[in-house]
Amino acid sequence: MQVWILLGFAIAFEVAGTLFLKASNGFENIGLGMAAIGGYMVSFWFFAPVLKVLPAGVAYAIWAGVGISMVAILSFFLFKQSLSAAQMVFIGLILTGAVGLNLTTTH
Repeated sequence: MQVWILLGFAIAFEVAGTLFLKASNGFENIGLGMAAIGGYMVSFWFFAPVLKVLPAGVAYAIWAGVGISMVAILSFFLFKQSLSAAQMVFIGLILTGAVGLNLTTTH
């Protein structure tokens, strides 16, 4: 159970890093750019012990898939980026795959 909590924190900080990077406008806002780097660093700090327990391919697929989905959804609200119906369906498929990997992975 602890490994899934660590993976959740890794995902949350990676998502935060990506959103800070977007908000930094290409590092024009250095403070937000540094927050992005910090988010990625903390994300890797949480992700490293996950790789000691879960298979790398499964852990990375869940990390990336959930992260992609969360960034897309949060960008819709925070940055007013559009999401078409088809894009929402595909985000749902990504999340379905991440949940499926979670349910079928033992450690």
